[in-house]
Amino acid sequence: MSPPAFPPLLIAGPTASGKSAYAFTRAEREPSLIINADSMQVYRDLRVLTARPSADDERRAPHALYGFVDGGDAYSTGRYVLDVARTLADAQAEGLRPIIVGGTGLYFKALVEGLSPVPAIPAEVRAYWRAAAELHAPAELHALLAARDPETAARLRPSDPQRVTRALEVWEATGRPLADWQRVPGTPLIEADVCERVVVLPERALLFARADARFDAMVAGGALDEVRALAGRGLDPALPVMRALGVPELMQHVQGPLPLPAAIAAAKQATRHYIKRQMTWLKRNMCAWTNVFTQ
Repeated sequence: MSPPAFPPLLIAGPTASGKSAYAFTRAEREPSLIINADSMQVYRDLRVLTARPSADDERRAPHALYGFVDGGDAYSTGRYVLDVARTLADAQAEGLRPIIVGGTGLYFKALVEGLSPVPAIPAEVRAYWRAAAELHAPAELHALLAARDPETAARLRPSDPQRVTRALEVWEATGRPLADWQRVPGTPLIEADVCERVVVLPERALLFARADARFDAMVAGGALDEVRALAGRGLDPALPVMRALGVPELMQHVQGPLPLPAAIAAAKQATRHYIKRQMTWLKRNMCAWTNVFTQ
């Protein structure tokens, strides 16, 4: 790719930090394309519950990579990098500054550091471990990984069967732990010295208050209808869309006896835990980025 007409602007931040609003203030300065870097906002099934840009937002500035993946699809970081590469080429051709905004740290890491060159996994290996993931409880699947690749297992939560399964596939197909492959440097899509990198980082108490208020607005604005639609599809609970913030808790209300107030309270608590993890990750991995403190 030839040098961009405008240097990309990368805006990271935890949930409810105001990073989308900040992106709009920057997009008003010059012709821009706002590109999604949130792993849940790629799914078309959850416009409300993932706080995707509204139709009015999309009229204010062009957007890309929002709501274009079906919830039955397990979208990956590798696919995201390929999609961003095509989108950056489109932005350059149209004379637009790319503004990449979101809260998925792994997406940003993949863009500016590259992905480890893990070989393609044979279909039969992938099918075997996907079937194993259906047969074993998450803790059992994690134990299988720990016996083969203890280093990677120590970094993954047992409650994340998608990543655990991926690590098992890599071990089976290559004979090497995923941790070994991840130490091999990748090729960045965006060079760090030709982009502006910003982290929007309000105070934690403000983040929690914003997240609570936003979740109430989501419930009032149609989040339950989105979850009912997902429930009606009978999707695999391990799919990423089924683990989006608020989905497991509201699903317990839609499909079971959990009262709505209790589901809302549990979803807010899960969101606060997620924000804490995001802030820890951002501070550890994006210490060289410019901090923007919003109110």
